[in-house]
Amino acid sequence: MSEVPPFESGSGVYDVDVSDPHGELIDRSAVSAADVRQISALMRALGELREAEQKISEASLRYMKLNSTDMRALHFLIACENSGSVATPGAMAAHLGISTASTTKLLDRLERGGHVTRSPHPSDRRALAIAITAATRRSAIETVGRQHARRFAAAARLAPAEREIITRFLADMTTEIALGDEPWAISAEE
Repeated sequence: MSEVPPFESGSGVYDVDVSDPHGELIDRSAVSAADVRQISALMRALGELREAEQKISEASLRYMKLNSTDMRALHFLIACENSGSVATPGAMAAHLGISTASTTKLLDRLERGGHVTRSPHPSDRRALAIAITAATRRSAIETVGRQHARRFAAAARLAPAEREIITRFLADMTTEIALGDEPWAISAEE
């Protein structure tokens, strides 16, 4: 009798034969066993990437003492600053997908913590301009920003044709898994 190998935890949960052993979700009838193994390896690699990004995010949240929406807001402010755009509360609300009232509370909290400043908009008297403080920008760049920037090195090691294939694959996968109007994904509050 052969011994059953121990379950590979972590990204092993993304192996096709582990997540769908009886073909309830995926019709593998037209896919060779070698292709299934290769696809499973790809799914595990994506799982490992997700896990690494989650660990970076959690470490950054602990270090900066902010929540994930706060961090997304700061990233938005850095991107606006880098592109020469004036960040407004309305643009931030749209980017984060939150209400203007929630944005006001978010900005109040970030301003109290010394992470952002609010000033009159340079060309629209009715609007405010939001900016990240220099200290918070430096902290974000030196921690999570520097860690995420390492992805560039991995992409740079690929040939241009490989990057195009991977880009097409990731865009296709995003389309495949994007939530539409699935009833299970719509909250009761909506």
